[in-house]
Amino acid sequence: MRAVQPRSRQQTLALRRQLVGSSCKLFFPHDPVKITKAKGQYMYDENGRQYLDCINNVAHVGHCHPDVVKAAHEQNQLLNTNSRYLHDNMVDYAERLSKTLPEKLCIFYFLNSGSEANDLALRLARQYTKHQDVIVLDHAYHGHLTSLIDISPYKFRNLEGQKEWVHVAPVPDTYRGLYREDHEDPVTAYADEVKNIIEHAQKRGRKIAAFFVESLPSVGGQIIPPAGYFQKVAEHVHKAGGVFIADEIQVGFGRVGKHFWAFQLQGEDFIPDIVTMGKPIGNGHPLACVATTKEIAEAFAATGVEYFNTFGGNPVSCAIGLAVLDVIEKEHLQAHATEVGSFLMKTLKEQQIKHPIIGDVRGCGLFIGVDLIKDQAERTPATAEAEELITRLKEKYILLSTDGPGRNVLKFKPPMCFNMEDAKFVVETIDQILTDMEKECLSQKKTTVCST
Repeated sequence: MRAVQPRSRQQTLALRRQLVGSSCKLFFPHDPVKITKAKGQYMYDENGRQYLDCINNVAHVGHCHPDVVKAAHEQNQLLNTNSRYLHDNMVDYAERLSKTLPEKLCIFYFLNSGSEANDLALRLARQYTKHQDVIVLDHAYHGHLTSLIDISPYKFRNLEGQKEWVHVAPVPDTYRGLYREDHEDPVTAYADEVKNIIEHAQKRGRKIAAFFVESLPSVGGQIIPPAGYFQKVAEHVHKAGGVFIADEIQVGFGRVGKHFWAFQLQGEDFIPDIVTMGKPIGNGHPLACVATTKEIAEAFAATGVEYFNTFGGNPVSCAIGLAVLDVIEKEHLQAHATEVGSFLMKTLKEQQIKHPIIGDVRGCGLFIGVDLIKDQAERTPATAEAEELITRLKEKYILLSTDGPGRNVLKFKPPMCFNMEDAKFVVETIDQILTDMEKECLSQKKTTVCST
């Protein structure tokens, strides 16, 4: 039964520590926030204090968007059942999604989470190619299932290590990667790394099933792969008999602004063989999808083994998915992401000139990373300073977090209704906090922890 009286934050925290696995981490673990409601780009704690949400890419069109809530409620009053029965919502939703994708990506599977979608994509690739091996990028994260931990260096390096069928390519990061902004052709250089991995694997009798990549690596540090990289990699992977899987779970559905899908940033001549979707697809409702070609889908069906997902594609989930697409279109959220994202990038770059700790500002639309460094020459990650900054931002009622191997990249992935005033507020507050941190650093004369 629910408590008659609302619990205090400390009571809730104590119960969580007692009842919930300790590996399930909280934001700001030393002083966690208790959120009781949310609307748009704002979240509210138990005392009604408003926080600006800069990181929740799941609430894609805004927390508790009335159109999405209404769609769920109305369909819940009529029917919610599994996909073994005919229902218009599933086919309507598949048809709407197909209009956002290249023509060859015309077959859809519906699921409940991004992890389920990526697991299915892996199965599709292996069944179609009859190969097992997978190439991924370093620091990648593709989900929490065992099959996906195995292809997520971000996780497996701290667990059982790298399996023999997994091959890790360097992240195409032109700021702190192997080939940087001063390289004459980083696209070819990074793609050749994948080619070399394939050739080395083949010499050992291994066969490549897939190159599995986030269209914009997020956990890896909000990376924007240089245009043309995917095309060159796909050429090498296809030649080896593999397929190209674009993981859009973090960045799809118009977040990048100029395109609906982040893989489209690579150019019109690039089309992946499989696309996975999750997180923003249902605006907080558990919904996910895999899109692929007829050829791959037919190879999967040829086993004679049915693919059935109890809740995948149910009428309520599809009604919600349709409502999300309607809101994106009705509220012009792609154009909004371009406008607000460009402004946010511009103002953050202005702060880069003022504050040497800001080494790089990169992004597209409302997917932006701010790389904090200790020094300009080595670009050493300013991990502690980044943690201090997000802690102080929380005290100013702004929710932001860090990512990247060094946990030093501020990640901006707010709800798509995040606006110009929000952007101004965040940047002005970051400026204020960094100025204070610099003054404190000088006054304490601890130059070893200061950025130079």
